[in-house]
Amino acid sequence: MRKALRWLMALTVCIGTVSTAGAATAAEPTATTTKATTDIKDQLLAIPGMSLIEEKPYPGYRFFVLNYTQPIDHRHPSKGTFQQRITVLHKDVSRPTVFYTGGYNVSTTPSRREPTQIVDGNQVSMEYRFFTPSRPDPADWSKLDIWQAAGDQHRIFKALKKIYSRNWVSTGGSKGGMTATYYERFYPRDMDGVVAYVAPNDVVNNEDSAYDRFFTKVGTKECRDRLDAVQREALVRRGPLEKKYAAYAAGNGYTFSTIGSLDRAYEAVVLDYVWGFWQYNLLANCGDDTLIPPDAKTATDDQIWNSIDTISGFSFYTDQGLEPYTPYYYQAGTQLGAPTIHFPYIEKKYVRYGYQPPRNFVPRDIAMKFQPNAMRDVDSWVRHNAHHMLFVYGSNDPWGAERFGVGKGSKDAYVFTAPGMNHGANVAGLAADQKALATARILDWAGVPAATAAQAKPLARFDRKLDVRDAERDPALRP
Repeated sequence: MRKALRWLMALTVCIGTVSTAGAATAAEPTATTTKATTDIKDQLLAIPGMSLIEEKPYPGYRFFVLNYTQPIDHRHPSKGTFQQRITVLHKDVSRPTVFYTGGYNVSTTPSRREPTQIVDGNQVSMEYRFFTPSRPDPADWSKLDIWQAAGDQHRIFKALKKIYSRNWVSTGGSKGGMTATYYERFYPRDMDGVVAYVAPNDVVNNEDSAYDRFFTKVGTKECRDRLDAVQREALVRRGPLEKKYAAYAAGNGYTFSTIGSLDRAYEAVVLDYVWGFWQYNLLANCGDDTLIPPDAKTATDDQIWNSIDTISGFSFYTDQGLEPYTPYYYQAGTQLGAPTIHFPYIEKKYVRYGYQPPRNFVPRDIAMKFQPNAMRDVDSWVRHNAHHMLFVYGSNDPWGAERFGVGKGSKDAYVFTAPGMNHGANVAGLAADQKALATARILDWAGVPAATAAQAKPLARFDRKLDVRDAERDPALRP
């Protein structure tokens, strides 16, 4: 997955009681009183294992970048710890809290996810274990799995719940949506609701025909043909364009040891092209001649190069591009799975490697073994046990081809699709009736129910800096 929430609840403070004789008597301090009189930074830093990296100002909020001491192995907490980076966007302890993870690094710039805007609450964001700097040293990669990561979230929640005692809703997009789902599977009593955006669900790693079917129907035939032609032409012109790639790599100091060769990297970038377009673009972008050459055969080498580079990114499969995302590809090759698609419009002689497996994107000194039951377990649990869960997908997002579903045994759980949207699909992009229902359920789960579903709307005003985001900019096209 590259280039994957109206009122203010009253704070009850006991200020005194009156005895039967009418004399005013000071009340004993309560937990709520303490929280109301103690600065939020002091409350956060009073948590064992919590330390401050920095506080950044933002109007109407306090924003903290923090480190939290976590066990490397939640099964054996005595066997070492590491510092995990988290952020807290503090609104008020009387408001709900949204627990967000993108599944990768955490941003240290104040931002607000859609559920946080909807409930007008606090937001806690977690950096996923093993993404630097939240990586044990030395790194025991066997401790990077979905259960250990869920354990990280559980400990953070338990620590912060003492301060933020109102309802909690977890959320995330793409790999973050997957993360929120896995957390719910292992700790179903922690959260009051889950909002998972564009979360892939590769249940059977070796069966990916749903993706092939998606690419024969998405958008319009005219757009599909135009994209296919550019992708094919980039392989037809492999010779001259690889010379350009070699010069580009040399000029930027890029190397190709992990993937094995410039030729493998070149093909990987080109084969990402069509997927990348639909993940990050709308159908209307297909008519942009500066983005997609209208006639691939007569386009110049520079036009083909620029189109592929803009959408796929020639720097990504270099050692320098892959290194920050080693934890992701490790998980893709051990638990999450990775889709494989085919290219029937490209003659076999032009495709040398096809979609390469995650093993090719992880240094060989890191051992990997795939666990086929991991995703099957989560998928089955969601279908039979989902409670207060909302999954949102985009109709034009390739990742929605294999998605989570809710079935018999689930309760107050939904799977909605935003028409025409890509990997940035959200509640705001749903059809009106689904948007109202989704918003009402999120508010209800957060403990601030709307009067009726039709009246449900975000409690906080849109903030241009906090709320504007593109499609989920996950680093790798394939989880």
